[in-house]
Amino acid sequence: MNRFPTAPALLVLDMQKGFDDPYWGKRNNPQAENNAFRLLTEWRKRKWPLFFSKHLSLDPQSPLYHKNEAGIQFKDLLAPKSGEQVFTKNVNSAFIGTELEIQLRQQQIESVVITGLSTQHCVSTTTRMSANLGFITYLVSDAVAAFDITDHKGVVHSAETVQEMELAALHKEFAVIVTSDEVINQLSSRTF
Repeated sequence: MNRFPTAPALLVLDMQKGFDDPYWGKRNNPQAENNAFRLLTEWRKRKWPLFFSKHLSLDPQSPLYHKNEAGIQFKDLLAPKSGEQVFTKNVNSAFIGTELEIQLRQQQIESVVITGLSTQHCVSTTTRMSANLGFITYLVSDAVAAFDITDHKGVVHSAETVQEMELAALHKEFAVIVTSDEVINQLSSRTF
């Protein structure tokens, strides 16, 4: 893993209670939230930049993410504190329709560390856009989680398979794939 060139921003994507709903089906990596919290704790301790995204559907028929639903609330462990920046989004990417890119550029942040839900949706899309926008992008493999999906042929792919394929597709082309332990070890070895 390369050294971070400047203090990186931590992105906590859509860690919302709606992802606990049975609607999503089986998921992998039950420790994703705990690992994201470990990183969040490190960032808060260092007073480094961190940004949260919250998905809010514009569709009133959305079963989990319309403004009137309990599903839009952050998971307790990963709820932002007063003064921490939250970007509300209506699509998969945390960069579209928000000021995330503007904030990163204004703060001269060159790299981001990505955590969140779900790997095949907002995590993948935000990771791809982050790289395309020129940010050095680290995706924390054990601080994200995927869900089972059924493809266009009716074949069910397990959450674990989805996770591995998404990480494989993002690896090198869009992000450096790391673990939470690798990130914390890297942070411990560098003084900013």
